[in-house]
Amino acid sequence: MRTTVTLDDDVARLIREIEHRENKPFKQVLNETLRRGLSEVRPDLPPYRIRAHRSAVRPGVDVTALNRLADEMDDDGLLSSGTS
Repeated sequence: MRTTVTLDDDVARLIREIEHRENKPFKQVLNETLRRGLSEVRPDLPPYRIRAHRSAVRPGVDVTALNRLADEMDDDGLLSSGTS
């Protein structure tokens, strides 16, 4: 469909910037931008909140060594699978 649209200067500048940055024709940039904007779902939901809770580590577990433990478990898995 061919139509005439008058773009605000700032909108035209933004589209031209994308056009040059992505090396795409103006028509393609405009259509992709409109598609994204028109298909974007914006539910009126409150922002998701994460509630922190207290957690206890068992006695004797060194929390500073958990990454080392994970690395050792990965190494053991590789050795037992026969791959290197």
